[in-house]
Amino acid sequence: MLIEYDAASDEVRAVYDDIRATRQTDYINNFWKALAVHPPTLQRVWELVRSVMTRPGALDPLTRELIYLAVSITNGCEYCMASHKAAARAKGMTDEMYAELVAIVGTANLTNRLADGFAVPVDDRFRT
Repeated sequence: MLIEYDAASDEVRAVYDDIRATRQTDYINNFWKALAVHPPTLQRVWELVRSVMTRPGALDPLTRELIYLAVSITNGCEYCMASHKAAARAKGMTDEMYAELVAIVGTANLTNRLADGFAVPVDDRFRT
């Protein structure tokens, strides 16, 4: 079930309004509309996403989107892959960058599984 703005409670509308203002858009995507069936979850998740993805920090907005996209690919979340690929493209990701990202994700997943499967001990020099 997706909660549209016109059918939303005042509590949900307040979150939708904040999403619109923060992202400078009138569009509310289906992820938020789905979470709106439980307003406390909608508000909690939006606050976390806003805090991590939109506040100034050491990582630039494109890098943040690329990381989010890489994790989404690893987790196999079709919705998040699509939405964060679009967001990364809007922030400057090229086809070449996407292809390289996917290659890195695939390589990291392979080597992570091999390291776990072989129970490779961590080198002392890698510990901080």
